[in-house]
Amino acid sequence: MDIAIAGAALLAALPFFLIVGALVRADGGPAFYAHPRVGRGGKIFGCLKFRSMVIDSQARLEALLASDPAARAEWDATRKLKNDPRITRVGRFLRATSLDELPQLINVLKGEMSIVGPRPVTQSELDSYYGAAAAHYLMVRPGITGLWQVSGRSETSYDQRVALDVAYVSQASLLADIRILLKTPAAVLSRRGAH
Repeated sequence: MDIAIAGAALLAALPFFLIVGALVRADGGPAFYAHPRVGRGGKIFGCLKFRSMVIDSQARLEALLASDPAARAEWDATRKLKNDPRITRVGRFLRATSLDELPQLINVLKGEMSIVGPRPVTQSELDSYYGAAAAHYLMVRPGITGLWQVSGRSETSYDQRVALDVAYVSQASLLADIRILLKTPAAVLSRRGAH
């Protein structure tokens, strides 16, 4: 089912990929970004996205967190920033609409991700926030959409995100995946918690 959905969606989205790729590349950087994430069984893979940040994003993040205690507290709580100065103009639109994640369809075709599953996390997130719940996360492939994405996204705390991952894995079923898929368009269009 993952392969069929991802393959059909990639074919349908090909014109969009070409247009967005050109817009993202306009600042001189690459169109895609592969961020190391933890997959099923602990295997690290490059989670693909349309690049939504400036080229020197890591240096800018470190400088901001060192100089702004409120930004540091927000980052420590959610691993996200509502007013992130690293995001480009095109990137802001892509993130708000979740279109930056469309290249993850390629990750699905490669068997690294599923259409539905826990949000893909970094090794440091898994080590710092999951504790015993890491075993649940590692049992399945991370997903393009999932329980977190339809439950408020960045409006949830990290502890809530981990609890949602555990709930998803503990109650995994085709019917649950279909429910999440049906809720995803409304969650994306509402832009709730998208930043």
